[in-house]
Amino acid sequence: MFEIVLVEPEIPPNTGNIARLCLAAGARLHLVEPLGFSLDDKYLRRAGMDYWPRVPLARHASWEAFVHSLPESARCFYLTTKTDRPYWGAAFQPGDYLVFGRETKGLPERLLAAHPERCLTIPMEADARSINLATAAGIVLYEALRQCR
Repeated sequence: MFEIVLVEPEIPPNTGNIARLCLAAGARLHLVEPLGFSLDDKYLRRAGMDYWPRVPLARHASWEAFVHSLPESARCFYLTTKTDRPYWGAAFQPGDYLVFGRETKGLPERLLAAHPERCLTIPMEADARSINLATAAGIVLYEALRQCR
């Protein structure tokens, strides 16, 4: 099983779509608070359809609480536009954590600076600012699955 981590997500439909993705791929979803919405949000529920009760979900009150919950053997990969290392260059293993930041700001600079060897990006054309969070999560999660199956 892979672990998808959303750090302070802001847009309910993205999180709902990622919840569906996690269920379909056999991954666990971690939500790191604060969230930019309520888990009762109708757009979140609509995007997640009727899958929510079956989605393996963990909520964490803060980044520090999330880190404290990690097993010693945990490997986290941080997805960002602020590196040149493509995601397909990583050698994923079952149990890896794929960490995504807020839609508007990404992951904090201090976190990226602390783990430069674990930062990955999805290459894109120079005039593209970013890829939708749910799409990005799907791209990287299914590459990890491809490598491990």
